[in-house]
Parts: sequence; structure tokens; C-alpha cells
Amino acid sequence: NILQEQLTVKLSRQLVVAIVGCLMISGAATAADKSKILFLTQSKGFKHGSVNRDKRDLAVSEVAMTQLGQKTELFEVHCTQDSKADFTKENLKKYDIVMFYTTGELDITDEARDYFMNEWLKQKGHGWIGFHSAADTYRTNNPAHQWYWNLAGGTFKGHPWNAGELVTISVHDTQHPAMKAFGEEFQIKDEIYWYDHWVPENVHVLMSLNIAKCNTKGEKRGTGLHAEHVPVAWCRSWGDGKIFFNNLGHNESTWNDKRFLDSTEAAIRWIRGELPGDATPNPAVSKEQQAKALKDAGVEK
Repeated sequence: NILQEQLTVKLSRQLVVAIVGCLMISGAATAADKSKILFLTQSKGFKHGSVNRDKRDLAVSEVAMTQLGQKTELFEVHCTQDSKADFTKENLKKYDIVMFYTTGELDITDEARDYFMNEWLKQKGHGWIGFHSAADTYRTNNPAHQWYWNLAGGTFKGHPWNAGELVTISVHDTQHPAMKAFGEEFQIKDEIYWYDHWVPENVHVLMSLNIAKCNTKGEKRGTGLHAEHVPVAWCRSWGDGKIFFNNLGHNESTWNDKRFLDSTEAAIRWIRGELPGDATPNPAVSKEQQAKALKDAGVEK
């Protein structure tokens, strides 16, 4: 009996050690599996409140992404407002995903640009996520900015729908993981852009304004804003890499909106390859939405 008890104790200790060891290995694997994200929130033009640190360590959007990473245990984020120091070939090698909430012409060298687009994104299968004013970056009609237009999908032309206006947004691809949080249609108060350098043949449109349900500063029906397709989110592939853009994020309140945060989490999981989502260009959707905008406006094509 004594020998049996000693054997039982010994086996129990071995079992505990084994379990602890497995947990440690599991924990290490989990940490290793976390994506490393570089979140660039530099303003070389207009500075939005959502990226204004205002003597704080982090801005509202940066806090939101940091907390989302901690909550989901999905990623770790490094927030920076210095593209010259952090958007470099050597530094990019540390990251799996890059996020932009930026404005103006950033301090990105040709070397960093070429590595980012042609190797880091295209060949290594990493991902880029653009929020709101990432479209207000490299937007001037300079042919040297073509690379960025390809990346972002479109650039800022104006924002007829201001921060305080309630807009209605229709989701076109309800099966894409980054759209499931929004349902088929939803309303939100946020600033919505018009776009230049928009090429429908390059992107997979995910959601757009429902023009018929959006106010347009009192303009007469059949003019201006009533007669244009206004995309709000889209995605595309870039070689083995993935790109996701969401116009939302002007208002600080958006960064506390569960739908927006769930969408961002799903976009990250999509980039990581955990969730399937179509990125095939769908220009027919843009054509259909343009025709719908014209019809709703009572404009003869």
C-alpha cells in the first residue's frame, strides 16, 4: 500500500509538471501566433480628433486598436506618428499588418515604398488596412502617387456628409467577414468621403451609401450628390497580400462602436487567413449602384 501511495504521488506530480509544461508551450505558441501591427497615425495635412494625442500617450483610435488587440489576444500594435522613422524597409520586416489613419504626403522613401508594395505586401502575403483619412493621403494628381492610389483604392475628393450627419449604408457582400457585424443595412453618424482615383475594376466593393436615404445638404434632387455612387468600404488582393479599406472612423465615437470594432477584428482575421472572404473585383456592383443613384435622383443617364 505504501509503495502504491508513493507511486500515485509520483505519477500525480509528473502529471502536474506535464500539464504545466503543456500550458507554457501553449501560451508561448499563442504569443508567437499574434500578429504584429504597425499603426501609422501621422497627419501631414488635416489632423483628425481620432488621431490627435493632445498631450496623451495615445489618441482615441490608437487606444481602441491597442485594447482590441489585448481583448482578442489576436495582435500586438505599435502606434507611431513618424513615418520617416518607422515606415522603413528594416522596420517593416517586424510586422505582419500595417494600418494607416493618415493625411498628406508622408515621409516614405522610394526604397521603403518599393519594398512595402513589391515584397512585403505582394510576396510575403501581409496586409494593409486603411481607415477614413488614409484616403486623404498622397491624393494630389501626381503620377508618382499612383502606387498609393492602387493601395488605397481611392483618394479624398470631398466629404458632403459631415461628422454630425446620420447616413444609411447598404452592405453588398454580407458574407465577407468584415461586413457581418453591419448586417444588410445600418445607420451611423460619421463623415463620408467622395473619391477620386476610383477604379471599380480594381476593388471588391463591400458597402456603399444608400443615396436615397441620405441627406445631401438640401441640394435639389437630380443634382450633385444624388447622382453618384459613394463606396464606403472595399477590399482587394495584391499578389499574396490583402488590402482592406473602411471610410468610417472620423468620429471618435466610431472607435467605440462595437460594429466597427468587430468589423476590424474580422478584417484582421481575414488578412491572417483565419476567415474566408471574397476579394474578387466586382465592378458590376459600382455600375449598379451608380445606376441606382441616378434613378433615385431622377436623372436621365
